Amino acid sequence: MTRAEEQSLIQRAIAGDRASTEGLVRAHQASLYAYMLRMSGRPEVAEDIVQDAFVRALTNLERFDFRFRFSTWLFTIAKRLYVNACQKHKPAFDSEAAEQWESAPGLPETRAIDDEVRSNAAAALEMALAVLPQDQREIVILFYQLDWPIAQIAEYLAMPEGTIKSHLHRSRQRMREALARHAGHTARVQEVWR
Repeated sequence: MTRAEEQSLIQRAIAGDRASTEGLVRAHQASLYAYMLRMSGRPEVAEDIVQDAFVRALTNLERFDFRFRFSTWLFTIAKRLYVNACQKHKPAFDSEAAEQWESAPGLPETRAIDDEVRSNAAAALEMALAVLPQDQREIVILFYQLDWPIAQIAEYLAMPEGTIKSHLHRSRQRMREALARHAGHTARVQEVWR
């Protein structure tokens, strides 16, 4: 969705157009849920945060600053809710929940093997992701999972672009080291790339 289309949707939603409000939700729900699931590692926490974030954003839509992207504002609201939720729930990483986002075509036995390989790789990557400090984990998720450009991540996190690039570099190195410490995990990840 272009910025002009997004702004038009927001203005119509502010005016009370339900279809525009639904369009905003549909446009951002999946990516926000994926982001919160990766951050929290808990589907129930991610679902609650996503729902609360949309309620707060849509309730206060007239306060939206059109200089920014709606996704940046929505993700900021969700991140604040997540920080509050962390005080109640300790994050746990559930690789099975992440696997449900993709399915492999093919014969049942081929699919079962592919699912196991993907599951093993997902578990290894989740373990490597878990060793990162929260700020680096968030940057990795935004960049690699949600395909946010560095400039948008920098704006969202209020950091210089060079800092984002440094965090990405250090994160990749830490994840490589974590995988290298566990030979089984390294083999699982390499199995996917064959």
